[in-house]
Amino acid sequence: MSSRQSMRSLSVKANNYTELLSPAGSMECVRAAVNAGADAVYMGGKRFGARAYAESAVSEEDELLSAIDYCHLHGVKVYMTVNTLLKDRELSELYDYMLPYVERGVDAAIVQDMGVLEFIRESFPRLPIHASTQMTVTGHYFAGLLKDMGAVRVVTARELSLEEIKTIKDRVDIEIEAFVHGALCYAYSGQCLMSSVIGGRSGNRGRCAGPCRLPYDVLDDRMRSIGKSGERYVLSLKDLNTLPYLAKMLYSGVCSMKIEGRVKSPLYVAGVTSVYRKYLDLAIKLFNEAGDSEPGLIPVEPEDMRILSEIYDRGGYTAGYLTEHNGRDMAALFEKPEKRFPDEEIIGRIRREYLETDRKIPLFAKLTAKKGERLSLKLKYDYRGLSCEETVFSDTTVESAINRAISRDELSERISKLGNTCFYLEDTEIDADDDIFIPVKQINEIRRAAADAITGKILESRSGNRGTAQGLH
Repeated sequence: MSSRQSMRSLSVKANNYTELLSPAGSMECVRAAVNAGADAVYMGGKRFGARAYAESAVSEEDELLSAIDYCHLHGVKVYMTVNTLLKDRELSELYDYMLPYVERGVDAAIVQDMGVLEFIRESFPRLPIHASTQMTVTGHYFAGLLKDMGAVRVVTARELSLEEIKTIKDRVDIEIEAFVHGALCYAYSGQCLMSSVIGGRSGNRGRCAGPCRLPYDVLDDRMRSIGKSGERYVLSLKDLNTLPYLAKMLYSGVCSMKIEGRVKSPLYVAGVTSVYRKYLDLAIKLFNEAGDSEPGLIPVEPEDMRILSEIYDRGGYTAGYLTEHNGRDMAALFEKPEKRFPDEEIIGRIRREYLETDRKIPLFAKLTAKKGERLSLKLKYDYRGLSCEETVFSDTTVESAINRAISRDELSERISKLGNTCFYLEDTEIDADDDIFIPVKQINEIRRAAADAITGKILESRSGNRGTAQGLH
């Protein structure tokens, strides 16, 4: 791994629940998020998610199941979006749709529909439920109600201040997830019917056409234009950027920092996740150092702001409602954005570090080769809070060498060739007799068998062993 990867990988958390949550609309985005340092990703399948027109959506069951496995091997959680409003007839189809993902070990479901929340609680009682931002959780009363209904986490409305978020956390013992970066809605998230009224495409059914991003003329009662010339994008808000406020968000009780990414590319996911990984690690450090006091703002390096702007720019950034109720500065009022040419050096570096190079998982290996005994290989995984190991044995015993003996260095080299797996050997121990012979084929077979065995053990352990679903089906 590169030095940048090792530096950003596993920093000490403010608490066991602090996470960076990234969007993953495709398998490529999943890899980008994992490589860039996400602690969790959220994604949807081909139904019941707010990404109906996302061309890169993870739409096939096999691909989503593979994404769950890939993330769990890397110690990354997977939250499944079931965050649209369902029609009555669709509720009967939800069980069969979700069952494969629940059995595979998806870590939580993000929901908007109250009926869906109740259905999941009864049908999949061991599956954690997160109340979507589209539920418009703006106060502690509603957060408390959702907790009583079975939710373990609420994704707060993007319109809340730091103080309002803290009030919810102080009064309700529930996990708080909040958006830290990405698109803002002009209306309360999930409460806008504009797309449905204008074009027959409901945002609450995952089909928002984004009419707030179009130019409009604002007229007074005499049909006279209001506002400055050229400022016609009066409903289009700048993107949220909370880098300076991450430590304060921790102080307010936010445990999950969520990056918005509807229909965004792997490049966007990789670049934004990598920058927020850096500053969340810094925020955790400042939060821990502050003790009971509120930490200050985090100074952001201009180069990091430039990375974010090069990846995606809707007309500047805003801290949203964290410290102010509203304001003219939140809106991207431009008539037409200037034509920009991306910085190929920045874009190229992001591609090389996060899209073209996959993060590898460290393993410890011990190979035992004693004359007259079966060859054994133990692999141990100790990564992101999980420790497990598996030992496999060959079918035949180790023999004395007749011609040339195999050396310990050769044995170490052979078992280190993990090929296309997501592992690499961080440390190797060889316990072998002198003057032994082991066929190369036998070493290759035991290496592959051990890699398969440890993979299965990791996935079983990470899945949470949710067991058989029950209830409404």
